[in-house]
Amino acid sequence: MSPRKITVLGATGSIGVNTLDVLSQLGGPDAFDIVALTGNGNIDLLARQAKTFRADLAVTADEARYQDLKDALAGTGIEVAAGRSGLAEAAERDAGWVMAAIVGTAGLAPTLAAARRGADIALANKECLVSAGDLFVDAVAAGGGRLLPVDSEHSAIFQALEDDQRHALERIILTASGGPFRTWTREQMAGVTADIARAHPNWSMGLKISIGSASMFNKALEMIEAKHLFNVTPEQIEVLVHPQSIVHSMVGYTDGSVLAQLGAPDMRTAIGYALTYPARPKLDVERLDFARIARLDFEAPDETRFPALRLARTALARGGVQGAVMNAAEETAFEAFVAGRIGFLEMADIAEAVMEDMTGWPAARVTQDVFAADEEARRLARQRIG
Repeated sequence: MSPRKITVLGATGSIGVNTLDVLSQLGGPDAFDIVALTGNGNIDLLARQAKTFRADLAVTADEARYQDLKDALAGTGIEVAAGRSGLAEAAERDAGWVMAAIVGTAGLAPTLAAARRGADIALANKECLVSAGDLFVDAVAAGGGRLLPVDSEHSAIFQALEDDQRHALERIILTASGGPFRTWTREQMAGVTADIARAHPNWSMGLKISIGSASMFNKALEMIEAKHLFNVTPEQIEVLVHPQSIVHSMVGYTDGSVLAQLGAPDMRTAIGYALTYPARPKLDVERLDFARIARLDFEAPDETRFPALRLARTALARGGVQGAVMNAAEETAFEAFVAGRIGFLEMADIAEAVMEDMTGWPAARVTQDVFAADEEARRLARQRIG
């Protein structure tokens, strides 16, 4: 049997690096045919990955770095491309399993392209469902591939949600670590810098995801994702703060039963399950020692200190392009926060204001409608940032 064909969109980020580690544990380039790897500005790492895994194609999203990547891979026989066209080429090649790990709205177009041609999509990019949920789910269905969640929380629900018991599903419970500011007051959070916000207590993640966890915008996006992934109503989605990050999420049934998926905070478990589903791979990850853990704590989230959760419920209630608007405004505010132009708490204020400004925006019928709403939300956010 020929090796399984794999593409990793976003290979140099934390999810991409962990994906390649899982592939290495399961046989590496001898067991898998790596069709394409994409990255952005970390050319040295992307080139090393492409060589190690004998990729057919390596792509940098940064067109200005095309020659750097080409030079780094000279003599290897590995094809090189760059920019949006390069990402599209990577997505459209014939890999049957595609890791969608490009952070932000930039990941939407290539992931949609892979879905439309029928690839199984291992989804780590939140924006595909947050910004274009119905369109994206329809594209996966039309293509005939499978949508396999990689976020630890959605993977946990995916594992605990029994296919033959969908009729008995009552609620899903997304757990959140609470981030580094779980016990901080709003007054304390007002002075937070990007360097402080990026220090997650449990997970090792990139800057965007780490700060999103600190503000709980990541959890807000996951609420919207869950609605589309599991075809539930907004009222069926709950969030529960769980500081230890051991229970990754839970599913509640109509008989009162609650099934949970537990594991050490390591993204490779969710990645491995998406790669080998419905089988479970043998992975070199930490095993839980319950005697050492001793206790698991849970508490209700404070939506006053973390208003992103309230904004997600607003977006779910309004529907239409409100998810895309919230996400685009938050991404724009995030960039301003990292640049030191606004404070930590202002990210939610800006997102909420832009959502209000665009309440009457028409629902998206095609992908371009999503991009139009995204562009307008960013313009309004930049206007408010000044």
